[in-house]
Amino acid sequence: MSTLPATIPTDLRDDARSGERLEQKLFIALVGGMLLLVAWLGGAAFGFKPAVTNFVAAIGAAIVAAPLVVGALRELRAGAPSSDSLASLAVVAAFANDLYLPAGFLAFFLWLSELVLSRTAWGAQRAIRDLIELTPDIARILSADGGEREVALRAVQVGDIVRVRPGENLPVDGRIVAGSSSINQASLTGEAVPIEAQVGVDVYAGTTNLTGQIDLRVSAIAGDTTIGKVESLIREAENAKTPRQELIERLAQYYVPVVLMVSGVVWFFTSRSPDPVIRASAEMRAITVLVVTCPGALLIAYPTAMVAAFAAAARLGIMIKQTGVLEAAANIDTVVLDKTGTLTTGRFSVSRLAPADGVEATALLQAAADCEQSSNHPLARSILETAQRARVTPATLESSEEVHGRGVIARRGGVMLHAGRAMWITEMCPGAAAAIAQTELKIEGMSGVHVVENGRYLGAVGLEDKLRSNAVETIQQLRELGTRRICIFTGDRLGVATRVGQAVGADVIEAECLPEEKHEELKYLISRGHRTLVVGDGINDGPILASADVGVAMGLSGSDIATNSAGVALMNDDLRNIPFLLELSRKARGIIMVNIAASLLLALVGLALAASGKIQIWITPFYQAAAYIFVIANSLRLVRFGEDFADSEEIRRQLESSRISKPKRHAQATVTR
Repeated sequence: MSTLPATIPTDLRDDARSGERLEQKLFIALVGGMLLLVAWLGGAAFGFKPAVTNFVAAIGAAIVAAPLVVGALRELRAGAPSSDSLASLAVVAAFANDLYLPAGFLAFFLWLSELVLSRTAWGAQRAIRDLIELTPDIARILSADGGEREVALRAVQVGDIVRVRPGENLPVDGRIVAGSSSINQASLTGEAVPIEAQVGVDVYAGTTNLTGQIDLRVSAIAGDTTIGKVESLIREAENAKTPRQELIERLAQYYVPVVLMVSGVVWFFTSRSPDPVIRASAEMRAITVLVVTCPGALLIAYPTAMVAAFAAAARLGIMIKQTGVLEAAANIDTVVLDKTGTLTTGRFSVSRLAPADGVEATALLQAAADCEQSSNHPLARSILETAQRARVTPATLESSEEVHGRGVIARRGGVMLHAGRAMWITEMCPGAAAAIAQTELKIEGMSGVHVVENGRYLGAVGLEDKLRSNAVETIQQLRELGTRRICIFTGDRLGVATRVGQAVGADVIEAECLPEEKHEELKYLISRGHRTLVVGDGINDGPILASADVGVAMGLSGSDIATNSAGVALMNDDLRNIPFLLELSRKARGIIMVNIAASLLLALVGLALAASGKIQIWITPFYQAAAYIFVIANSLRLVRFGEDFADSEEIRRQLESSRISKPKRHAQATVTR
């Protein structure tokens, strides 16, 4: 009986029952296999009478063949015969000719291979349940008077304050409003080193609170949480089919009637042979043809390789949404990267206050903090942190509106404030164009937030963002993998974008782009035949993440948009996972092609041997087993792909953590304006 908690969805309960049924089927298969083994050894090694061995073999064969025959009957009733029908026909034919051991062993190997694939799928379902079980069933909500009450997780709403004590898993996504703690996020990112989370840091359901009590304001619950979206990614990837996989299945559908025809031709000509020995073996040769040409190895050539590739990617925190994305990554020749939060850390710091003539720096910072206090943009947060250190308290706002890709409009005590990009501010206040241009020179190479108060231009706040330590190395690896064009699309100023582009060696730099302009630039590249991979922070880059051949969202903050737009979510911020993804896709493609070629070659060799009478019926199940073993073993080579990279990353993280003297803040979501 399932022991899943009451809050687990019905489909996961079904998954648990599927696992139990799988175990029952495996037990039945092993019972039948043991009877077949006893019959074989009894006759070959211990000299049992044929009547005894045939009786035991017949029972074993009947046990393992029954599921195949039942499945074949369902296919025939549906008018869609497949490899199961072909295999069942071969088993029944062998059984009818008193060839119990060959029939039994064939059915055993075929069913065992099906159970292996079912076990793999059930393993993915089990992984989903393990993810879900990381989230507690209850949450501790704080009331207005400071009291606590425990409620079922389904009763929690966005905006509630939830308290999490040391040692507990977080039930929801949220932002810390009180307390600080070390948070183990290994379940999502694969990072062994916990993050130091303080007030204002976003934390995620399913992660573990290690050291301190924290209160967090709920931002997402249930399926909207990051871990809930990871669950959705796994389910979508598990159910998705690619053109190559569909081609294999169509090939298998044509394969069945062809094999039946060949078997009939073999029987027709051998039954009319002048040699009486050949005539006597006509029926046996036809059955042998059916057995050795079953396309089971061909059908598992693709899914076994993909399961192994997904396991290798997951080890490094790379969540792939669909198998088609992994296939497309093998053909990439153009990589488009966002700047802020992708090539750079996304952790801005105020480097310069550049007030306009006649404006005090304090007044500029006050107005900027007032206007940006409701924004989640990293530039806004950096301005507010600077204001806090300068003991500047933001005033209460009457209203606030963020203009996507441009800036913020706010009203304070009847005063209208604007803060944002230079181009937008120039549109708002054409008369300040000269002053804005002069200020731009003062903050050259920085990201600037320009401020206007009641139509009066106050100046700009200059902020700087650091390049990621592995950005240059990543670009070099991409070029070594054959990437012909590296592009940077950013909403930041041209001077800032050029500095970053020159540092990493980009080929194309498109600066001061709105989201729709980025999309137009990408459409142009695609129209020229470029196969594109786009890496972004997953929020304002949504249109191009969805339009690219492969869209990659960076970090935990990008995983929400990855569910809807990007095909891949990197659960940590290591850019080197991108060239690893390309290498993995090419390795997987090579292994799949080898699997397909080997399956077809073994089938053709088996067909020739069976038609010419060079292979005996009792050998055919082992011949089939060899094909299965080769395909599975070849695919499993992918599971260990990237182990060296994962080990080196772990050593690097440990070295870095040992050098950290101050608590490290978690990277925040980024939106380029």
